[in-house]
Amino acid sequence: MSKTAVLKLSKENAVKVDNFRQSLYQQAEDLFSNRIPLKIIQLDNLLKEMETDKDDEEEKKKKKPPKCGFIKGNENIVKLLDRVKPEIRALKETCIMVSCWIQHLIPKIEDGNDFGVAIQMDYRSLVHEKDEAAYSEIRVIVLDIRGFYAELYDIISKNLEKVTNPKGEEKPSMY
Repeated sequence: MSKTAVLKLSKENAVKVDNFRQSLYQQAEDLFSNRIPLKIIQLDNLLKEMETDKDDEEEKKKKKPPKCGFIKGNENIVKLLDRVKPEIRALKETCIMVSCWIQHLIPKIEDGNDFGVAIQMDYRSLVHEKDEAAYSEIRVIVLDIRGFYAELYDIISKNLEKVTNPKGEEKPSMY
């Protein structure tokens, strides 16, 4: 005959975990009541701003011919990446917090009705699908960045002589 293992939980740690759980519930309430709607509005405004900036940039390109010499990075893209990176990090942290919150909503295991657990599992599946979609979008961004680097490398490597020695001169280049 085997003995059943007894797991002892300290009351002090149980109180700490319960305090964490209550804090998690408050964070989730704030997240869905305030932060997510605000984030949606902020990102919508960012998209509108990006569209306006794109139109302005295209207008500038029509007026000014490209300059010769050093080509610096596109400042607008660098600024945009500086704004988007924290948003990606915040989304990831939000997904982790929501997953933890959902996990704490699952009731203790009992025989009988598991309707609430089924709903929570469906929600967890939805969160997982959204995570996969976000990952796919980030992957597309990385593919685009890789493509830009490959294109830049291809252009420079095919035209290296023209880039380093633009007028076919034999004297050393200034670059």
